[in-house]
Amino acid sequence: MANDLEPTLVNLDPSGSEAQQGCAPALPANSAEKANMIIHYYRGEIGRMTSWRDRIDRTSNWSMTVVAGLLSVSLSTPTSHHGVVLFAMLLISVFLLIEARRYRFFDVYRARVRQLERHYFAQALCPQAELNTNWAEAIAASLRKPVFLIEYHEALFRRIRRNYGWMYLILLMAWGLKISSPKLQPDGQPIEFVSSFQQLVANAHLGPIHGAIILIAVGLFYTALLGAVLYRDPDDGEFAHGEVHV
Repeated sequence: MANDLEPTLVNLDPSGSEAQQGCAPALPANSAEKANMIIHYYRGEIGRMTSWRDRIDRTSNWSMTVVAGLLSVSLSTPTSHHGVVLFAMLLISVFLLIEARRYRFFDVYRARVRQLERHYFAQALCPQAELNTNWAEAIAASLRKPVFLIEYHEALFRRIRRNYGWMYLILLMAWGLKISSPKLQPDGQPIEFVSSFQQLVANAHLGPIHGAIILIAVGLFYTALLGAVLYRDPDDGEFAHGEVHV
């Protein structure tokens, strides 16, 4: 009876078997457990990818809202300064920088998802000759040490080609309209357009900054945007596998 009341001693030695079992969860021991683990991991990565995609769409929506709002302010009244359109260009540039950073995170999780879809689920549905036998090793390396897969400037160029190039084009057209027709429909009077380049430069003045400097700065900025639009990513990564890309 006395032996039943004695406390049970637990092996607290770090080298003991109970301590080793409590350090980490057991790894999958058979193919069924591994398949179950991969399915749950895939759903988790889908959730993270969707979350970052939602953040990307959110900045794009903010940019379109800013463009629509400031254009309505600029074009609704003839006395509105053309600097409002330049301010809209500056604002959506800030959104573009934020979105490019978010896109780099999204691209990491998208690449993991596509690895699983291309090399595991597609093979399970319709087995074909495997081109990359170490796909699981690539995912494991990314999980141990996550790194960005594209450079920041490449993310910028992609977002400009997808969405922001059109917004910048609309703003350029509105800005050109403002500086070329400063008296756009004032009080129902006929539209007046500039008749010389000197008048265009004068209308482009922005406070103490000369209009010629503004024209040159906008021209250089849009030349850089054109270069970004014409730039083409190398056919590697996900661009080498299919045409559906963000």
